[in-house]
Parts: sequence; structure tokens; C-alpha cells
Amino acid sequence: MRLLVQLVAVAAVAFVGSTAVAAVEGNALLTLVLGLATAVLAVVVYGRVVRWTERRAPVEVAVKGAAAAVARGLVIGVAMFAAVIGNIAFNDGYRIDGLGSPEGAAGLAGFMAAAAVTEELLFRGVLFRIIEERIGTWLALSLTGLLFGLSHLTNPHASLWGAIAIAIEAGGMLAAAYAATRNLWVPIGLHFGWNFAAAGIFSTEVSGNGATEGLLRGETSGPALFTGGEFGPEASPPAIGFGVLLTIVFLWLAHRRGNLVPRRRRTAPAAATATLSQ
Repeated sequence: MRLLVQLVAVAAVAFVGSTAVAAVEGNALLTLVLGLATAVLAVVVYGRVVRWTERRAPVEVAVKGAAAAVARGLVIGVAMFAAVIGNIAFNDGYRIDGLGSPEGAAGLAGFMAAAAVTEELLFRGVLFRIIEERIGTWLALSLTGLLFGLSHLTNPHASLWGAIAIAIEAGGMLAAAYAATRNLWVPIGLHFGWNFAAAGIFSTEVSGNGATEGLLRGETSGPALFTGGEFGPEASPPAIGFGVLLTIVFLWLAHRRGNLVPRRRRTAPAAATATLSQ
């Protein structure tokens, strides 16, 4: 029940926020403000509902240290996407044609903030965290990563390969980031940094949603198998490679810090145990 209650609460905020942002499409300032408001409200609602359903402090979204953790994730996310687009550009799959729109980038920042926060709260804060308690880190990471990838199939230019790529590179990486840090701020920063770099800086497609103009006016060309095609660079081999690499690093950190949760083993009923021991 706590999983369902938490999911519904955060999903309701995400729905209302996305509806409000869609209503002011084209107005960068309002998009920025409403996107940031949605992100803040989602964290507050998540914290309240966790405190209510689990009778504990929501330490995974604690205010102390949040800014530094988000900044670390942001740097990793931007650097990772820059490495991906650099690999594509090196093989003549991407080029910069000039400066883009700072105003458009500001609007995208609000939109991406709302998306990153609500998705991390839903997939890592609720689904991964609670499922992990039952089946352990490895299985929970695989299952929620797959669900995260499949959730992108509703996007306008979605493809099955794109969804699989998202599941491998992002679903696993973001869950591993949470496992390594045991807070949601690093995954939120990483998620936002990746998405904003893709749309708000390099103006590429994001998960099949189509390209928008960010800080740079860029153009992707060449074989879709390498560039990701209409789905965007997330469906490219470099993105999968860097995503898997970061997943391994985060899981290594989680193991080193003792943060990996083993699969819970079922115990035989007391009566059956007594019978077997006779």
C-alpha cells in the first residue's frame, strides 16, 4: 500500500505540473517558473507521504547537503553527455552551426527540472527503493531499469531500441547512483544534467521528443544506428557505453560502502521447520 500511495501522490504532482507547463508552452519564463515549482512541490509531497506511510524521516531527500549532491550529479550528467556528443561529432554525426537561444534554454531548464525530479522520485525514490527491500539491489535495478525504459515508448518518436537503450544506460545508471549514495539528489542532478545538456545546450532530440533550440544550434546527421536517429543520442552506442561504465562505477562504490541489499530469502513456517528438525 505504501508503494501505491507514494506513486499516486508523486504522479499527481507530475500530472498537474506537466499540464501547467504545457499550458504556457512558448513562454520561457513561465515554463521555467512552473517547472521549478513542480520540482519543489514534488519533493515536498514525496517527503510528506514517506513520513506518513513509513513513519520515518525521508533522509533520501534531506535538505542538508542537497545542493552539493545535486551539483555533483549535474557535473557528471553534463560531462557524460558532452562525451557522448563528442564521440558522435568525431565521427561526423553532429556539428554546431552557431549560437542558439538562451531564452529557449531557460524554458528547457524548467521543463527538464520538473521531469528529472518527478521521474527520480517515482522510479528510484518509490519503485526501486521499495522493491529493493524485497528482492535486493541487483534484481530491483534490472526490473525498474526495464520499466523506466519502457515508460519512454509513449514519446512521439519512440522506438523499441530507444527504450531498451534507456533501460540499459539510464535506468541502471540512475538506480546505481542511488544505491551508491543512498540519496536522491545525485540521481536528480545527473538526470537533469544529462537531459539539459542534450536539449538545453546541444539542441538534440531527447528520448524521442524531438529537437528544440538550446544554447547551441546543432545538427545531427549520419546513420541512425550510430547517432540514435529520431530518438536522439540516447539510442547511440556511445551513450550506452558511457552509461554502462558509470553503472559499473556506481555499483562498485555501492559495494565498497556496503550499500548493496541482498535478496531477501523466504523462511519456512515455524511448524514446518520444527517438523524438518525432528
